[in-house]
Amino acid sequence: MAACENENRDVDGTQLSLGESVAQRAEWVHNITMRKTDLNRHSRLGAPTPQNQRASKCWVPAAILCLLCSALWSMAQTPTAGNIRGAVQDPAGRPVANARVTFKGSKISASTTTDAQGHFVFSGLRVEQGTLSVQATGFELATRHWASLGQAVSNVVITLSLSRLSQQVTVTAERTPALLSQTAENVVVLSQNDLASTSALTIDGALDQVPGFTLYLRLGSEVANPTDQGVSLRGVGSNGASRALVLEDGIPLNDPFGGWIYWDRVATAAVQRMEVAEGGVSNLYGSNAMGGVINIITRQADHSEVTLDTSYGNESTPDASLWANTEWHNWGAQLQAEGFQTDGYILVPEDIRGAVDTPAGSSHTLATLTLDRQLSQRSRAFLTGTVFGEARKNGTPLQTNNTRLRELDAGWDWQSNRWGEFALRGYGEAQLYDQTFSAIAASRQTETLTSLQRIPAQEAGYSVHWMRPWGAKQTWVAGVEGAQVRGASDGLNYTAGRAASAVGPGGRQDINGVYAEDLIRPASRWIITLSARFDGWRNFDALSTTLPLAPPGPVVVNHFAPRSESAFSPHASVLRQLTSSASVYASFYQAFRAPTLNELYRPYRVGDVLTLADNNLVAERLTGEEVGASYAPFRDRLRMHATLFWNDIAQPVENVTLTTTPTLITDERQNLGSTTSRGAELEADTELRPSLILSGGYQFTDARVVSFPGDIALQGLFVPEVPRNVFTVQTRYTRNSLFTAALQGRYWGRQYSDDLNQYPLNPAFEMDASVSHSFKQHAEIYGAVENLTGERYEVARVPYIQLGPPVLFRVGFKFNWGLR
Repeated sequence: MAACENENRDVDGTQLSLGESVAQRAEWVHNITMRKTDLNRHSRLGAPTPQNQRASKCWVPAAILCLLCSALWSMAQTPTAGNIRGAVQDPAGRPVANARVTFKGSKISASTTTDAQGHFVFSGLRVEQGTLSVQATGFELATRHWASLGQAVSNVVITLSLSRLSQQVTVTAERTPALLSQTAENVVVLSQNDLASTSALTIDGALDQVPGFTLYLRLGSEVANPTDQGVSLRGVGSNGASRALVLEDGIPLNDPFGGWIYWDRVATAAVQRMEVAEGGVSNLYGSNAMGGVINIITRQADHSEVTLDTSYGNESTPDASLWANTEWHNWGAQLQAEGFQTDGYILVPEDIRGAVDTPAGSSHTLATLTLDRQLSQRSRAFLTGTVFGEARKNGTPLQTNNTRLRELDAGWDWQSNRWGEFALRGYGEAQLYDQTFSAIAASRQTETLTSLQRIPAQEAGYSVHWMRPWGAKQTWVAGVEGAQVRGASDGLNYTAGRAASAVGPGGRQDINGVYAEDLIRPASRWIITLSARFDGWRNFDALSTTLPLAPPGPVVVNHFAPRSESAFSPHASVLRQLTSSASVYASFYQAFRAPTLNELYRPYRVGDVLTLADNNLVAERLTGEEVGASYAPFRDRLRMHATLFWNDIAQPVENVTLTTTPTLITDERQNLGSTTSRGAELEADTELRPSLILSGGYQFTDARVVSFPGDIALQGLFVPEVPRNVFTVQTRYTRNSLFTAALQGRYWGRQYSDDLNQYPLNPAFEMDASVSHSFKQHAEIYGAVENLTGERYEVARVPYIQLGPPVLFRVGFKFNWGLR
């Protein structure tokens, strides 16, 4: 055989190569045969040689052997029939039905659609490799290279990316990731691009893009007293305490004692996006979510990155906001820090200003450090510490407040294919709030100190959250959470400039809740959501102490009896997708809000309005219905959403006027009989071209007092601080890398500052603008103007008019530095 191999080399000069094609091997065998025939012809004509004799003996076996090898190789190279079995899912891991899947290979093309479970199959493919592409409404086109790798059956999973508008993911509405188009609620998502193009310097200013969002007063957090920073969504109203829950990555930001919001507790540079879910969601979030939930979601990164945003504006307004992230092995660290100061502006109109009127301004500092550890591919733990301080001037020399806050949060996340996803959270907070109050003379030339208050408050809370898909048609969600709050309002009351008494009302509140939810997809175009929550709470260790100082007297202690209540909050909704771009839904829900320790025990004064506490307050209870429709034509370049809502609130807590004098209005917090808030919302987003984005929204709200046995004169009147009409508009234009320009406008309709509807606020409009230029990929310079028209619109009447901001402008520099 060795002689045959040597003879083959001598005759052909080459060997069979495994990399050659079948045609080359056939030609090679043919050449060998022809040359061996020539050699045999020559051997018959002449004397045989030893080489000719060896060749004549070996060529036939060699040819047969080569033909056999060639046949075997051809069989190995011929593609066998193969199968591709795959699944298509969204970013939340849920199946995507009716997706168009196309396979393209060498001289072959095939298409199919996914079933209700998101599955697809290609059978009998006789190719080694090719390309899979997936198209689905609301998702970006996905492509993926495929190779058989010698396997008879290949299993693939393709995760789609969402389109920009209608198919964003929300984690707030269902307390689990869900597509906006598959959520039977009105959820507004403000993306990082939306936030980057706003002229607002604060988080609550950015939320003005949401028509259903209003604060207790029209004032923003740069100059407003923190006790006026309660949120109202869909006209449910606010009395200072927020009727909406505000979260930072799932941790409550509502003040534990008073329920108001410190919007500057989150650095603006750290915000990834914000989600606003309107309507009662106590079924998942409990007490504070009677009107809805605002979830501030901070940035996350898997590499080292730093963002610094610094600016300076008129009214002596410097600001610097920092977010940084670093990774080392399985450890990560995130830092958010912020410093802000403004001299502010005078709130009172020029024609009534006096010597006591000074600019209202504020300053704050924030530092939050998070350490996280990736325990495994499916498990993570973190620890977060926050230090926050704030100081405010409230418009006169004697009216000021200060806040010092410390918070510690911890969490653990774990995922299991069998058991689902678990998220554990624990948090603790301690704060000290100081405030001074004064009485202002009618001439506004003098003021007299009336009260000094110091409010120490502590809160500790926990939550355990579980989520598990159950097949392709159900997702289960369940959890338990609770919190305990303790606080007091220690103060000195002054009479004629002298300390008259020392007071100290306060108490404790303990609340716990358990919830469950079932998201059901009985068919590809139907989604049914059923959920419920039970909460129980009690107020205890409550008392009020009074120590007369002028003249001195014995301490008077008044103990308040312990009280407890409970609430059951069901929710049911159904969504029907009419077409790939249109859907309708209907929802029914009940929600509640327990009164805060501040409402129960602490009196306070703003301007010439004194508000008394009421330890007999009971929980507010809301029953709501809504129907809505969404439409996203033109391949999702246009998104429209319309909602009709009706909310009835039993026993709402409102500030009820007791007496009125030229220098003092005395209110008391009381439970009314009932109020109603009904209206309509319209929202639209469109991408007119890749460089031009336009969005807008409108909300009409008719919020009125239905019954109040204590004073029937209030029946039929409008709920205070709720505008009947709100309109918002935003546009953003980008010219390549040259610049980005944006406009934002907001219109407030007529509203009232008091329960008797005696102090109306006229309609108001504010237009803001910003322009920015990026260079060297990592840096940006920008300018922003708030209230372009310069009109000082009305924001409050206490009872004198207070005005909004003048023209506010600033220039800034933003730097992004990332290392991978």
